[in-house]
Amino acid sequence: MSSWFDERRADKAVDAEQRRKDREFEAQLRREEVREQKKERREEEAQRRRDKAARRQARAARREKTLTPGNVYRRGTLALVTASALASLPAQVMHFVSVSWMLLPLPFALEGAAWVMNAGVAYADERKLPAWVRWLLRVLAMAAAGYAASINYSYGMEKAPAVGYGLAAVTMLGPLFFEVRQWVTTLTFDPAERKRRAEAKARAQHERKRRKDHANVVKLAHQLVSAAPFGTLLFEDAFAAAWEIKYGTRIPGMTPALHGEKLASSKALAEAMDAANGAPVSTRGRLLELLHPAPSPLLSAPGSSQVENQIPPASGKPSSGPQAAPKTGPRTRPVPPRRRKGDTAPYHPLAKVAAADTARKVAAVNGHHH
Repeated sequence: MSSWFDERRADKAVDAEQRRKDREFEAQLRREEVREQKKERREEEAQRRRDKAARRQARAARREKTLTPGNVYRRGTLALVTASALASLPAQVMHFVSVSWMLLPLPFALEGAAWVMNAGVAYADERKLPAWVRWLLRVLAMAAAGYAASINYSYGMEKAPAVGYGLAAVTMLGPLFFEVRQWVTTLTFDPAERKRRAEAKARAQHERKRRKDHANVVKLAHQLVSAAPFGTLLFEDAFAAAWEIKYGTRIPGMTPALHGEKLASSKALAEAMDAANGAPVSTRGRLLELLHPAPSPLLSAPGSSQVENQIPPASGKPSSGPQAAPKTGPRTRPVPPRRRKGDTAPYHPLAKVAAADTARKVAAVNGHHH
């Protein structure tokens, strides 16, 4: 039986072992925490490096995109235009203010009118407006810029000739640079856009010519479109229907007069060909040849008859003596031929087509065309 001291020592040993295990567990936890913190710092540092590289690449791409010849030209032109406006305004302001303070808004109105008209030219190009609209805006812009240039010239000549010429030039160069920029931008459209513009122009010309040449049909087509529910009838379908109403045919451009002229020309051509060749080469002649062909040696060869011959063949043996006298008494009459199904060859399909075409043309020539 163990004493109390032995049990006490055993309990202390167990407590010491448990404390040691607890310290080892805590140390392991600290090591894992430190390891996780280092890993997170390394990941954060790598992410910062990646973000920095991405920002550097984005700046390089923006710089490359910004420094393209097209962007440099457009932005450089805008910078020159701004400099021109800033250089031309002070002389105008001083000129009008020297006359009266009430004329202070006038120089801003002149410069604004010139630039607004230039912007209108760009808008007209974008919206594909007629050419006369763009030229009208150009004339208005140049008129405003020219008046401002004349004012700057007269004001600068009071100081020195170089000042007058310089102010007039800088006043005119801004709108001119902007107009050249717009002209170059219009010419650099991609081929697809240029093709679409050419197609739109050709379509507009076709519509104008159609309205001019077939005004009555176009008017009726518009009436049919307006009578139908919205969006249910296209104009081309309505135009075809209106053409059929007016002229009785859906073939575009054909009229009863043209149909009659076509039939008369076909008849005259057939008669001319018959007279020139001395043979029936017209449609009627070809039909007769197909219906009643000339005898052919192949068709008249022995054994090629279409009707079964009911007369027995004669004896093939030659007579060795004088022929006997014919017998007296009733004579046996030969059995007439019998037709059977399939004895006669059917007509060729071309003969049927030619017959129908001839019948239709003869009816049309005789006045029975409907």
